[in-house]
Amino acid sequence: MKKKANKEKLSFDKIWLLFQETDRKFQETDRKFQETDRKFQETDRILTEKFQETDRKFQETDRILTEKFQEIHKILKESEKKTKKLEELFVGQWGKLVESLVEGSLVKLFNQRNIMVQQTFQRSRSFKTGKEIEIDIIACNGEEIVAVEVKTVLSEQDVKEFIEKLLVFKKAFPQYVDNKVYGAVAFLRANAHADKYAEKKGLFVIKATGDSAKILNNEKFKPVDY
Repeated sequence: MKKKANKEKLSFDKIWLLFQETDRKFQETDRKFQETDRKFQETDRILTEKFQETDRKFQETDRILTEKFQEIHKILKESEKKTKKLEELFVGQWGKLVESLVEGSLVKLFNQRNIMVQQTFQRSRSFKTGKEIEIDIIACNGEEIVAVEVKTVLSEQDVKEFIEKLLVFKKAFPQYVDNKVYGAVAFLRANAHADKYAEKKGLFVIKATGDSAKILNNEKFKPVDY
């Protein structure tokens, strides 16, 4: 009986020791888990701060870039306005020069085509049609008039717009209602065969050359009476 009691006591002590060791290991494991969790929380806090700082820097960078783009856009817009003004000034001055050059040659040019011009007028305007109609040069002799559109660079669209003026010319300038009305386009340079298009529409085609001008239509050309 004594041996049995000793054996049972030994087994209990052993089990108790094992239980204590197991509990210790559980506590150690729990401590490690808590430490790991604390580290995870710390890492999460650091990452959150880093992300927030990165986001703040991105927002600041975006703000700076937006301001810079706005400044660049403003500078480009101002530059575009200045360029446009210079272009308008340049084209305007060239236009006036071409007008004077062409007007000085019109009498001779049209006399050679049996249109005996007696007078020329620059920049004739009318508002009788409800909108402004401006003719760069009018050459007349009492029976016939030639309305001349002057362009530094002539385009097909310029020709179309000029023909629209010719179609309402007698309404705009009723003093010429009994006259034959011819049209002419004068230019330094023509784009995309605009000169050929103008001739096809029955207009005189005049090119400014050097210190004078010349009619490009052949001798057999008959202008349209608008």
